[in-house]
Formats: sequence, structure tokens, C-alpha cells
Amino acid sequence: MVDVSTDGNITKTVGKLSIVVVAMFAFVFVVMVPLYDVLCDALGINGKTNGERYQVVESAIDSNREIRIQFVATNNAGMPWEFRPTDSVMKVNPGAANNTVFYARNPLAKDMVAQAIPSISPSRAAEYFHKTECFCFNQQPLAAGEQADMALQFIIDQDLPRDIHTITLSYTIFDVTAMAAANAPVAMR
Repeated sequence: MVDVSTDGNITKTVGKLSIVVVAMFAFVFVVMVPLYDVLCDALGINGKTNGERYQVVESAIDSNREIRIQFVATNNAGMPWEFRPTDSVMKVNPGAANNTVFYARNPLAKDMVAQAIPSISPSRAAEYFHKTECFCFNQQPLAAGEQADMALQFIIDQDLPRDIHTITLSYTIFDVTAMAAANAPVAMR
């Protein structure tokens, strides 16, 4: 004979645990992700800045100072694209406009959409690294087998602290094909 009160207790416990799991999941995605983004924006952590495009202002070029810029490209897990900077290192002067290109190729037999997320180190250099044009501002669609040179234009602010001699700009590229298709069910290209 089965004790009915035990079955009732098990059902109540499973129900309560299910509610706890749902609440934890909601907490992580509803509270923690936006909180992380706010902290990164406010503190410049992970190379994030306020997200606004830099408005170019007339300024003199500091030709007496040279900053080494390193470019790094990484694919997120499961992202099959070939993705790399055409220049892995540049030497630039604060105040000067600079251009470089990142190469991307979709080796698959299907169209894909990618999004590149930047990170700058040291993190305190992020507020002095101004992207005036960047492929990271928009999603990048590539048809099956297509390749592209993706432009990056930037200026290093003259107020960059004197003890910073090297800045690393790293991009991680993510597959956002499913998200792009969900947001715009029309043909991608």
C-alpha cells in the first residue's frame, strides 16, 4: 500500500523546486545580463564604452608619440567563418585617423549572419579608443562561400594616459543567423 501523504509531499516538493529553477533562470537573464551590461558601460570593463559613435572633432596629431595597436580576431564556439585582421599590428599617432580591414569568409554552403563584439585592453584605454566606422556596429551577412573585407576606422585620443604604449583591440565573432532570421523573416540578401 502506498502512503498518499508521501506522494503529495513529493509533488509539492517537485513543484516548489520547479518554481525555484524558473525563478533562477529568469533572474540570470532578466536581472544579471542587463546589470552586467550597465556595469561594463559605466566602468569600461571588457572594453565596452557608452555605445555611442565617436563624433570626429578637429585636433592636432601628436607626431611625437606612437601607440602600438594589436588586432586579435576570435571565433565564438561553433562559428565556422574564417575571420582575421589584415594587419595584426599598427603603429599610430594620437589624433590621427587610422584605417584597417578585417577579412571574413563564410566557408559553408548556406547564408549566414555574424556579429562582432569588441574588447579593448587595457580596459582603461577603451574611453580613448574611438571607432568612427566599424563593422561591429552592424550585423554582417555573408552568402554561402562569400568573403568580405570589413572596414575599421579609428582615432586614439590625445588624452590617452602616457603610460599606455600598447592597446589590444580584440573582436569575437558570433553566429547570429537564427536571431537575424527571427527579427527579419524576409530573405537576408
